[in-house]
Amino acid sequence: MGASSSIEQKGMSEQRELENLAASTGALPMLQNSFSMLVDPQTNAVPLQSLQQVFCINYRNPECEAPNIPDSFLGLLDHLGASIVDLFFITEKGGVSWIEFLRGYLMCCGRMPASMALNALLRVFATNFTKARHHLKLVFESSDNDCKISGYLLPADVLMLLWMCWTMLWDSRTSRCTKGKENLCLPDVSHLILSAVVSCTEVGSGLNLWDCDISALEVELPVGKFLTWALTTVPSLTDCFTQFVNTRLKNSVSSEDKLERSTSSLGEIPPREACDIHLLTRGRAWAISLTLRSTISEEILKPCLPSGSDGTFENLLYRSSLHGRGLNRFWSNIEGYLGPLLFLVSATSGDVHGDSTSVRKWIIGALTQQGFENKDMFYGSSGSLYAISPIFHVFSPSGKDKKFVYSHLHPTSRAYEPHPKPVGIAFGGTIGNERICIDEDFVRVTVRHHAVDKTYQPGSLFPSQGFLPVEALISEVEVWGLGGRTAKEVQTSFKRREELFIEQRRKVDLKTFASWEDSPEKMMMDMMSEPNAVRREDR
Repeated sequence: MGASSSIEQKGMSEQRELENLAASTGALPMLQNSFSMLVDPQTNAVPLQSLQQVFCINYRNPECEAPNIPDSFLGLLDHLGASIVDLFFITEKGGVSWIEFLRGYLMCCGRMPASMALNALLRVFATNFTKARHHLKLVFESSDNDCKISGYLLPADVLMLLWMCWTMLWDSRTSRCTKGKENLCLPDVSHLILSAVVSCTEVGSGLNLWDCDISALEVELPVGKFLTWALTTVPSLTDCFTQFVNTRLKNSVSSEDKLERSTSSLGEIPPREACDIHLLTRGRAWAISLTLRSTISEEILKPCLPSGSDGTFENLLYRSSLHGRGLNRFWSNIEGYLGPLLFLVSATSGDVHGDSTSVRKWIIGALTQQGFENKDMFYGSSGSLYAISPIFHVFSPSGKDKKFVYSHLHPTSRAYEPHPKPVGIAFGGTIGNERICIDEDFVRVTVRHHAVDKTYQPGSLFPSQGFLPVEALISEVEVWGLGGRTAKEVQTSFKRREELFIEQRRKVDLKTFASWEDSPEKMMMDMMSEPNAVRREDR
């Protein structure tokens, strides 16, 4: 009798502890509602099959920015629900009790170090591979999230892992915004895979980063180095998994009828063609968002994921092929926007008039935490530089200097300047020796070695950059506003005030002009005709 009471007290103590941990994440009410909806009243537990169905993904006609989709990927998704339940919702009675339900959720989405969250994601991926009857060269020493992992990944494995994460992110959005799930759009993540390959292996000069077939790469990425790359380059990758689990459990509370009615007034998925014409494709936007842990990440993904707004590309403030080239056209579109901005430049270097094989096309970017200002000096509080294509890298602030942005127009005054400051846009470095410099006509961009820059972390902005400055022809410039609706409304109000001021200056009030009798011109003519006459000023 005493032993039974002791077991009950231990169970209650464990339940209170788990409930407190779940409450610290803010998910306890949602978990209580989800458990009550899924539980079998007779056994007071959630059947394993019902819980697997909650996390089940079923896409049959995906689209992709990349040329080919491996057939094995869809089979990998078929086992996602069973893999999550088998790994985290461990039970011995054929059903998941309330304590086991809480414990499983905390193993997926509880507060934990980033390394443990990444280990949990890799365990889901490896279990998926095994269930899909594919072989993965990863070995886990135990079933804990903080266990040691050995082995390696192939580039094709990294592709599958990234696509699985994107699918979970896509599903968490489409389940709220669309009724059907047949329109999965997979991004081109070759720039991320090449980033992992270069960071985790010693490929040397034998790998052509400008024209590389990911599916043909057979290099081995040691899992330890891959984990380091993921934690430093894409630290938000694990959020795709936690968002998926949270969204699926929330949706299990509502019936299908409620879900269908709630999606009728929401926006549609942006078409693939509309995304591909911009520099900010799905794959590039997702890569940048994975480097951030803030609301800016949500704004970057808006053009690429289902949205409730009418304007799919409302965050696009400037595009050179649409609004015209040059600093003045650029300024007329971004002036008054005080929120964070993403500045993208597509350029071509090499001998553009010679052999086409020597021409290199690349894309770089800069993220600023505030809007552009017309200043003859560097300014800014924070920001990052990005190498985006053909290989992805992020260069965060180094903390040694604060020369983040330089944006200077022609001065409005006509006063003589013995040493005029250059006109254009730049990021990092010093005036005249900038790390990235765009001329005022948006025709050429100059990229210098990171040795001239103490503001951003070192690294090449495109492959084989070298030590000498590289001058390239600009193909396209895009600027995306990431300040949300508030920043856009502030800019709209600013433009309305400017238009009002311009309209007022155009209007001429004749009453403000003096008559001919009091004009200086008549006084001069009178003085010349009668120089000795007594003037009104002499009285």
